[in-house]
Amino acid sequence: MQNDKVKFKTDFKKRLYNLTLRLIEFLDKLPKDGVARTIGNQLLRSGTSIIGNYIEGQAASSKKDFTNFFNHSLKSTNESKLWLALLRDSNRAKREEVAWFLAELDEIARIFASSILTLKGKR
Repeated sequence: MQNDKVKFKTDFKKRLYNLTLRLIEFLDKLPKDGVARTIGNQLLRSGTSIIGNYIEGQAASSKKDFTNFFNHSLKSTNESKLWLALLRDSNRAKREEVAWFLAELDEIARIFASSILTLKGKR
């Protein structure tokens, strides 16, 4: 049981890290116009915040603090979905690429939401 938890945490951290790297590559390919640059900057902030808050949470001083970092990661995940949808719908990014990110972020959001419910004892 404990090994499963450790493996999940390790795999999840790798998943978040790889998502962030892929996001950086994606952002490098965006058009160089002002709108894409502005939305891209917002997406870079929210997208990197997901793993940043997750890592910070690992060193949390209390269960409440830990839950707070997970909440921030969940919020950043949801914000990232908004910026990606705007890039897609304004024709500044390829639909297929955005679809992959949105699907991945949906799964990650579900993991964070489920973890938060467990931490709050609502599950």
